[in-house]
Amino acid sequence: MITDKEFTLRLIRQLTQALEKLILDKPEESLMQKELDFETLMQDIFKFDFTTLSAKSKEEIIDIVNERQERDHKDYYEMLGNLFYFTGRGEKNNESLDKAKTFYELYLQTSGIFALPIINRINEIKKALE
Repeated sequence: MITDKEFTLRLIRQLTQALEKLILDKPEESLMQKELDFETLMQDIFKFDFTTLSAKSKEEIIDIVNERQERDHKDYYEMLGNLFYFTGRGEKNNESLDKAKTFYELYLQTSGIFALPIINRINEIKKALE
């Protein structure tokens, strides 16, 4: 039997993978379907939409993640990094890019993984924010 926590974690990983494909410009579905799935996933994971999430400060979002089980934090941070990187890059929004940088750094810290693509994105964000 799948618990709510396992279901949410699966949704987080699904969203992370979809965002990775978008970041790498390898879309497989129509944009309309992606937007529909995106909003549905945001509602299922956070119980509110992306507009509400993006209006929150980094600290408030970190508090939301800290309310979850510690073993899941790395998945949240990777997904949040991808989410804000994708939107920040597309909209040329420095606030979103700054959030992406923070969440990517937290992902690297909590996961203990050496992820060169993430490190490269952090460096790209740093250059964009200068």
